[in-house]
Amino acid sequence: MRVFRGFHHRDIAPACALTIGNFDGVHRGHQAMLALLINEARHRGVASCVMTFEPHPRDFFAQRAADAAATGARALRSPSPAPSGGGPGTPGPGAVMTAPTRIATLRDKLSELERCGIDQTVVLRFDARLAGLSPQTFIDQVLVDGVHARYVLVGDDFRFGAKRAGDYAMLDAAGDARGFDVARMMSYEVHGARVSSSAVRAALAAGDMAHAAALLGRPYAISGRVQHGRKLGRELGFRTLNLRFGHPRPAAMGIFVVRVFGLAETALPGVASLGRRPTVDASGRVLLETHVLDWPASLGAEGGYGRLIRVELLAKLHDERRYASMAELRAAIADDTAQARSWFLAHGENA
Repeated sequence: MRVFRGFHHRDIAPACALTIGNFDGVHRGHQAMLALLINEARHRGVASCVMTFEPHPRDFFAQRAADAAATGARALRSPSPAPSGGGPGTPGPGAVMTAPTRIATLRDKLSELERCGIDQTVVLRFDARLAGLSPQTFIDQVLVDGVHARYVLVGDDFRFGAKRAGDYAMLDAAGDARGFDVARMMSYEVHGARVSSSAVRAALAAGDMAHAAALLGRPYAISGRVQHGRKLGRELGFRTLNLRFGHPRPAAMGIFVVRVFGLAETALPGVASLGRRPTVDASGRVLLETHVLDWPASLGAEGGYGRLIRVELLAKLHDERRYASMAELRAAIADDTAQARSWFLAHGENA
């Protein structure tokens, strides 16, 4: 799969079948849409293309609302006149807009899109310029001139353009005028319930990893290259593999029973902490720290660094906790490790 940052690339496909969205998690509903897209692309003899955004549009709008609220609060405290230019609709002090938690990193989203068979993905930076495009300008500059869409597939709740003024009817009419087909896919349901990124986030927040896996069509996983850390795990007697989660609010947080791929020919059982490590770190940085229950001797002590691994989160043990001392933290990790071994044994796996 080819990945383009923006659409100003001469190597981008000369024609494509396109779908547009955030695709956070690439869940079963997304997978059904992508399968339909690929079929339509093959029928037309064009590339299948996903257009997605980074950051998430709601991240952008939440930050803009927070900045506006902070500016308004400073203005109220200042004796000088407030700066002009906010305009109608600018959030005032105290306005609240919450960004969603993040299911997947961009790396994992792109990996899942590739597994689904997509030919190319266009990642657009969602910023003030993109947010301000009128629906017609978005159609002309992005869909037609940018990615050369010949077919556009959208979800049943799709909106686009400044102030979300564009809808399916407008897109359909534009397709007739500009020479591309438009189709809409209704919601995908499992056991009568709509599959959505919101439903996946809710399952992960509740620690219901089995339900999250049912919605995703696979166990929830995070991948990345193992990085050097403070080596605190060594001091505590539990060596860990550190992966950064590039978003401040992951959908899942806590202590988990995990399975690790990428270190040996088979998956390795482990226990992991996903969160901000309140006992030892005040920075607020999100980290996935994984302790492999039985470290492969063939790797050596330093053999994990730099490796690309995937960590499947199978069951949640408990939320993150703050401990009063390193001794308490060491005892807690030992207990978590014992619980993880018990979980694997109860599920017919040695650990």
